[in-house]
Formats: sequence, structure tokens, C-alpha cells
Amino acid sequence: MNFWKSFSASLLATALGVVVFILFVISSIGGIASLFETEQPTIPSQSVLYIDLAEDIVDAPLLSPLGTFDPSSMEFYAPITMIEALAAIEKAAIDDNIKGICIKIDGAGILEAANVEELRAALERFKLSGKFVVAYDDSYTQGEYYLASVANEVMLNPEGSLEWSGLGLSSMFYKGLLNKLDVEVEVFRPTDCKYKSGVEPFILTKMSEANRMQMQSLVDAMWNTICEDVAASRGIEVENLKRYAAELAITLPEDALNAHLIDAIAYEDELFALYDSYGVKRNDMGLHSTITLGEYVAMVNVAPLRATVGDDTMVKASGKSLVAIIYADGEIVDGNMYMDGSVFGTRLAEELRQARLSKETKAVVVRVNSPGGSALASEVAWREMELLQEVKPVVVSMGSMAASGGYYISAPADYIIADRLTLTGSIGVFGVLFNLENTFKNKLGITFDTAATSPAAGGMNMMRELTPKERKSLERSIDRVYATFTSHVAEGRNLPLKDVLNIAEGRVWSGTEALEHGLVDALGGFNEAIGKAVELADLKGDYALYEFTAPLTPFEEWLDSMGMLYAKSWGMDYTIHGDIIREVLRESPVIMKNSGIQALVPGDIKINL
Repeated sequence: MNFWKSFSASLLATALGVVVFILFVISSIGGIASLFETEQPTIPSQSVLYIDLAEDIVDAPLLSPLGTFDPSSMEFYAPITMIEALAAIEKAAIDDNIKGICIKIDGAGILEAANVEELRAALERFKLSGKFVVAYDDSYTQGEYYLASVANEVMLNPEGSLEWSGLGLSSMFYKGLLNKLDVEVEVFRPTDCKYKSGVEPFILTKMSEANRMQMQSLVDAMWNTICEDVAASRGIEVENLKRYAAELAITLPEDALNAHLIDAIAYEDELFALYDSYGVKRNDMGLHSTITLGEYVAMVNVAPLRATVGDDTMVKASGKSLVAIIYADGEIVDGNMYMDGSVFGTRLAEELRQARLSKETKAVVVRVNSPGGSALASEVAWREMELLQEVKPVVVSMGSMAASGGYYISAPADYIIADRLTLTGSIGVFGVLFNLENTFKNKLGITFDTAATSPAAGGMNMMRELTPKERKSLERSIDRVYATFTSHVAEGRNLPLKDVLNIAEGRVWSGTEALEHGLVDALGGFNEAIGKAVELADLKGDYALYEFTAPLTPFEEWLDSMGMLYAKSWGMDYTIHGDIIREVLRESPVIMKNSGIQALVPGDIKINL
């Protein structure tokens, strides 16, 4: 009896599970189809464009046309790319249906510091059209206020708040965790690379003096940029802004109003009255028509054309001269795969090679947003950058971070443009090896023994201590990579090697500082980089942009055959599964990630904007 009860219950649960799964698939496919409807919606006249960060604004498009699935809403969504956001704001400036822009950060979308700077500059240009930009929020974080301060009028809820406390850079240190796990760490870096602090999280519990000095210099330079921008927009002295932050003088809405950080303390209905004063007419329901940035991007279709490695049929069909946009977005790793958030060196090299060989492609913009990574993968991509630059104009646009390996691949470009808040440089190299012998022995009771033809047979591994000869061999490799890196920079930037060595040492610079030291050519964003590439190629305005992306997966090809996808080539994300060591030490994934020779920015820098 108990058996049949259990069997019946299991059968019923299985049947229900199958039904739920089928309904989920049907609803998901329906949702996908609705996302890619070909019918073009219209933009209401007298509309206010809202920048609400309901979506992420990112450097590179997702590889999959399905975007990311949100379990909470049971919908697929794709973030807005920076190039789309900038183009949409530019389009809105001449769109008769758009009367103005409101910055009202209701969503929780991601927007990195340098991208805030670029978006803010786009809004400055939008104001030149004579249309208004206003800002309203119940509360402003410091990053939100930095963006909002560009507005003609800034409003704050009577019971709201405005954060104004300064800028911080922080790093996480793992030495205590590694000690508890009995993990022994050996680090290698050239003697001259005292600022190459990517190894410090594994051997220290706080910043070294050299690292603290460079971090303080960085944070001061970036805080100056933010304060200068706010001061220019709000008509406030820079020193007063710094004093307000140091003294935490901005606590209540009245404090912000008295300091001229905002123009009015008001409720949202008073924002609507402000629209009326700008001449924005209400619709038949007595409301103002609004449209979000994400909706507007989809409606005006500002995305570049798409191409895959080995297939640029669609871009050739445009019949125009082409400017390729190539993304190096994420940590640089070895191999030839497609995965969001990673730059595979061989794949990047293939994209650069195709742009070089394409007769229609007249110039290339490489958008670099990377902390660096594998020295070998960086060298693979560097070679193709070098070959590309010999035959076509190449401009690098640096995002929030283009450091270490990210700078390595940028060095050959004809022209490098960075945001002032970009973190770049970090010209240096390090190696980290972890010895897990005691971890397995003391924590798990596992030991290893080997019969070998020589002490180094089988190569260096994490289950034993390095031999003196292995240590010497690794030191030579580290020195070789550093010499190669600095010589590439000297050649690419047309600088004497001794000057490069003086500004290298693994030190990270802000975009402003990088310009002073000759590591970049100009300050600006994506738009400026595209404009420079067009100028160098002498295209005179008649050109089209295209991006490289991944090929369709079989499932996406099926959806495409049913008319559910645009005729674009994209690719699915991959998941890399760790081995048993990662499982045993899952509390410390940084062990596996950082093993080997790396050209990375100092460990896990977080910008608290």
C-alpha cells in the first residue's frame, strides 16, 4: 500500500513537472517571439525620454540574441550597449517627438564609472539642441548625482537624500583564508614592478606602501574629475564640493539645496508641472508621454550591423565603406571560445585578422574594457593588432579599465582615447603559484607520490613545492614577458624604452594621468574614437559601423528559421566547469583563476562611486 501511494505521488509530481516545463517552454518561446516582433512601434509625439537604468548599460553586446533570462519576470532581456545609448541620445536631439530628457534612476541597472562619464558628456551635447534635461529622484547615490548634475534643473524628494561623501578604491585580501586552508603561495614579479600589486591579495592583509600610494593618487585624480564636472555644471567651487564631502555636510535635502547641489525640493507631481513649463503637452489622458532609454534604443534601431568570423555577408551587402567595432570586454584568457565577460586571445586575433583582410573595412575601433589577464593571450592579440595597424587606421577606445594586458593589446594602435575615469597602464607582469600539498594532506587526508624520470617531470603543479630549477625557470619567464611588454609599449607609443620603464613598474594611471605620460593620445569616449577612425580613414561621413559577434547556436538557428530572431549572427554563453580542486577549495576560487603568468591590474579593484 505504501509503495503504491509513493509511486502514485511520484508519478503525479513527475506529470505536473512535465506540464509546468512545457508551459514554461511555450511561454518562453512566446516571450522570445514578442521580443523580436518585426512590427515597428511608433514614438508618441511630445515624449520625454527617461534615463532610468532599468537596463544595464554595458560596453559589449551579449553574445546570445536571447539576452539574459530573468527568472523573476520570466522574460529575456538584453542590456543596452554604450554605443547604442550614445547613438540614441544623439538621435533624440534631432527627433521632433522627443521634447527633453529626464534622469530618474528607478532601476538597478549597472553603469560603470567611465560609462557614467561618457553618458554625461552625451547629455551635455544633447543640451546644445536647445531641449531640456531635468533630473528627479527620491534619493541620489553619489554616482547617480554625478550623472544628474548635468541637468538644467535637479529636483529631490522632500524626504529624500543625496549622498556626497567622496570616492574610494578597495581591494579584497585572501591571505587569511589561504592560511586557514594551509595553502602556500609563491609569487613572482620583476624587481622593478613594485606597483604590480595583483599578487598582494595572496600574501598581505592590506595594501603595501607602494600600492597605497598609487591607489591614493588614482582616487585623488578621479575625485578631481568628478568634482570638476559637477562644479562646472552647478556653478560651485571645486574646493567647496570637496569640503562638503569631507565634512559630510550634505545630509538633508535642505543641505543640498543650500549648497546649490539641487534646484528644488519637490514631489514628483511638481516634476510634471516642470514639463508643462517647458511646453510639453499632455496626452488625451492628461498625462505626459514618456519612453525609457531601452525602449527608445529598440525603436530607433541604432545598433551597428553584425558580422561573424568567416561570414561578413550582411555587412558587405550594405554597399558602404565600413568601420569595424571590435570588443575586448573582460579578462583576457587563452583559447578560442565565446563567453560573455571573457576575451579569448585567439578569438580576438581572428576578429582583428578578418577586419584586416576585409576590403570593405576601412578603419577599426577596438573598445577595450579589460583588467588584463593571460600574458600569452595578450601577445597573440597584440600580433594581429600590429599587423592590422600596418594597413588600416586603428583607434582604441578605453572603457572603465584598459590595464595591464588590456594596455598590452592597445599599444600598437594609431590613436588611443581614454575617459578621464579610465584605469589604464599597469604595465607589468606577475606569476602566482599555489602549493596545495598541505591542504590535501592536513584538511582531507590525501597525499600524492610520483615516480618520475626527473625532478621536474610532469611540469609544475600545485601538489608539491617548486624545485630551485623550476623557480629559476619561472623567474626567467617573468622577466622575459616584462621585457617584451615594455618594448611593445615603447614601439607602439614611439617612446624611448627608458621613459616607458619609468612609467611602467606595474603602476595604474587614471586616463588624465595617462595622457600626461603619453600612454594615451586624447581624452574622450566611444564617439570620439569613432570620429577619429573616420577622420584617419578619410571617409567623409559615408560609412557604416559593424560589430563582430558569435555564430548562432542550433537552437538559435531554429528560432531564426521561425522568424523569431533578427537576421544577425550571435552566440550562446558557455559555462566552464571547474575540476575537483576547485570543488574542494570552492571557498577560494581565486586560487585557480590567478595561477600562472598574468598581466592583470592590481587585484580586484572596486570603484565605489
